Amino acid sequence: MWIHEQQNWPNFTWDAATLASNLADVRYHQGRLLGRMEGLGFELKREASLGILTNDVVKSSAIEGENLNPEEVRSSIARRLGLDIAGLPPTSRDVESIVEMMLDATQQFAKPLTKNRLWGWHAALFPTGRSGLHRITVGAWRSGKAGPMQVVSGPVGRERVHFEAPGADRLEKEMQAFLAWFEGPLDLDPVLKAGIAHLWFVTVHPFEDGNGRIGRAIADMALARADGTPDRFYSLSSQIEAERKGYYTQLERQQRSSPDITGWLEWFLDCLGRAIFNAETALGNVLYKAQLWDIINQGPVNERQRLIINRMLDDDFKGHMNTSKYAKLAKCSNDTALRDIQELKTRGIFIQNPGGGRSTSYRLPEKDLY
Repeated sequence: MWIHEQQNWPNFTWDAATLASNLADVRYHQGRLLGRMEGLGFELKREASLGILTNDVVKSSAIEGENLNPEEVRSSIARRLGLDIAGLPPTSRDVESIVEMMLDATQQFAKPLTKNRLWGWHAALFPTGRSGLHRITVGAWRSGKAGPMQVVSGPVGRERVHFEAPGADRLEKEMQAFLAWFEGPLDLDPVLKAGIAHLWFVTVHPFEDGNGRIGRAIADMALARADGTPDRFYSLSSQIEAERKGYYTQLERQQRSSPDITGWLEWFLDCLGRAIFNAETALGNVLYKAQLWDIINQGPVNERQRLIINRMLDDDFKGHMNTSKYAKLAKCSNDTALRDIQELKTRGIFIQNPGGGRSTSYRLPEKDLY
């Protein structure tokens, strides 16, 4: 018997005493992170939020096996937020669609969540009316024509059904109940509400495809309401993607159980806590960049040097800098690259690594220097 077939569905219960310590810990670190972000300048806050939103979109799609180009996602978000970032690539329709949905959920978190809004999100995710090669119902609840909505794995003839959603004939009533609860009076902690909302939505599974991404957008919307700000400084989807196996295991376990969702909420709070912890580490990187540039800007830096330093500060930059790599990235001669490097080395901005000759390379100062 699936959870939605239980007599007391969807009257969820949980053991508040079991969750109390985890919830208090999450709320403490959540508040500390938001407090630290408030202490940053406007530009740094925007940079941090842009990075988190980019990861959120990329990782939420990765959970479903869809790999988006992070630079395209970053470009789309930056443009929609009015951020002037040069050199970012044009974006595809697929990227624009999911960015549009995720930003509507978080930037417009105070607006009511309605059936039409959910249908709009779904239509944005599938602008061609297809999921891969298959035509699907878009911008409306799924119909019963395709048979039961099941989550299945395994080879043909030996399939394993992990979950079967409520029949299409129940969807209107089920979603009315969900939306009334989501927009109803806040009589529980909003972080718990985010965890319940995600589980409830993916259990109903109202669309033919895209339920996971929309369910995580709903959780992000609830968390934005909990934070009281549209700026995102931690990414639940990034942490779920890192723990994908555990995520699906917990969902299946709960959907085969009763509406006592203590186990699911324990896992959700732990996962969210790890997301916030990792965000605090990422914030340390943002602060390091800001402090390093404060020192660099005390003297002149040409555009080539500025470009290379920013490239070395990117999270995806691998290895160290050398003359030939500098010349290639800055599109200049090796002689010019060497002069630029020597200037930065003299100022202590570039630190020469052990070794010499053709293996000479440079790094930026260690983070704890600042």
